[in-house]
Amino acid sequence: MLDKGKNNFTFWVLVWPIFIELFLQFLLGAVDTLMVSRISDDAVAVVGFSNQLFQAMTTLFMTVASGAGILIAQKLGSQQNLDARKIGIMALSVSTVIGMILSAVLFTMPTQIASVLHLPERLLPLAGIYISIVGGGMVLVAMMSTMSTVIRNTGNTRGPMYTAVGMNIIHVFLNYGFIFGAFGLPQWGLMGVAISTVVSRLLAVILLMFMFLRSFEYRIRLREFRLFEKPLFKEIINIGWPLGVNMSCWVFSQLIIYAFIAQLGPTDLAARTYMNTLESMCFLLGMSIATGVQIQIAHLFGAGQTRQAYKAAYRSLRIGMIFVGASALIIYIFGAQILGLFTQDPEIIAIGVSLLGLNLILQPGKLLNMTLGNSLNALGDTRFTMYTSLGSMWVIATGLSYLLGIHYGWGLVGIYCCMITDEYVRGVLSFFRWRGQKVLKQAEARNQGRSDPVNMPIDAAAAPGV
Repeated sequence: MLDKGKNNFTFWVLVWPIFIELFLQFLLGAVDTLMVSRISDDAVAVVGFSNQLFQAMTTLFMTVASGAGILIAQKLGSQQNLDARKIGIMALSVSTVIGMILSAVLFTMPTQIASVLHLPERLLPLAGIYISIVGGGMVLVAMMSTMSTVIRNTGNTRGPMYTAVGMNIIHVFLNYGFIFGAFGLPQWGLMGVAISTVVSRLLAVILLMFMFLRSFEYRIRLREFRLFEKPLFKEIINIGWPLGVNMSCWVFSQLIIYAFIAQLGPTDLAARTYMNTLESMCFLLGMSIATGVQIQIAHLFGAGQTRQAYKAAYRSLRIGMIFVGASALIIYIFGAQILGLFTQDPEIIAIGVSLLGLNLILQPGKLLNMTLGNSLNALGDTRFTMYTSLGSMWVIATGLSYLLGIHYGWGLVGIYCCMITDEYVRGVLSFFRWRGQKVLKQAEARNQGRSDPVNMPIDAAAAPGV
């Protein structure tokens, strides 16, 4: 049984393991891209395209997992530990069923799906191999993501971190063996990379299950996975469905944008995949801070400490801007050399270098949107972030990307400009929503009998600067 004391929800205790976990996930993706690049640039394009497809599919079970995670932190903050435990059990059961359905679809129709999404015909055979194997294991992603989310929101951010360490070591070992025929393994190329991914995820699920069963005050028994309480599940869905729409907007708009880029050709598609790897280096710290502060704010909000919750968002935003700005600058300075580690194609490198300056502008806007969006979600104000996503992502990020990138021929530069605009529009809207304190004031109105001034929301005019 894990300690559920308040120290588990302090800012840096939450953030540093999340950062290490996200860094290792980034490392996993970077090593994947680097090793796959030794097969071919076509293989890299297939992996990048497939990962966008998989992210689109994950929104279906992350709707449940994300809503459950926020509710668990809120319930623990308000000392409703039994309800938090029930929510965790139901979230895993439902997500697993959804994951099994997705696995069946991706395993049986990989090339048909890739063809519908306009993947170049020459890449379809590779896509059929990779999508069928990795997509066939989507149920593992559903279980892994849900258990990690539940465990983190109990205040235990170290457990998923340790799992990420083990998964990375195994994945890199198997990748190297299957790509180069080392350690007595067959040289299976991209098929070997896919098998390596599924095996490492399976082992991660086993380890996370061990931690998940012991995440709450009373150990979870396997027979309890039949548990289903409609009122609690309704709470999960009330918070989760707007999050699901929000995530769907992002991943499906990104998938469509990838389809636009695929129309530009395999070279641009490979360049975008490499740039995704470089961009990940820029906002890892910012994302870990945003994720950590979401858990902290949900816990504080559940405990009725609205003043501390309000200030926490600004604090995380200031810290995140420092780290994101520094990392984006480093990438700008050394980006060409880093791209050279992945590919020797001069055209791909030239396209990537042209985007590095725009990345300096993109990352602060992404952090603003991510941090304050997560803060609003922590309060259960998920419909606002959904509405802004529906408008901005589809009109600006997707619609204008086609107009500038494809119709007017600006290519990747035009698409990047639209992505930058989208991030800042959503970020600024979230900033004013948070500054207005609508949900915090509503919470105080429901608790007017409590006279503790610590819990009163501070005046927006006196809010700390960003």
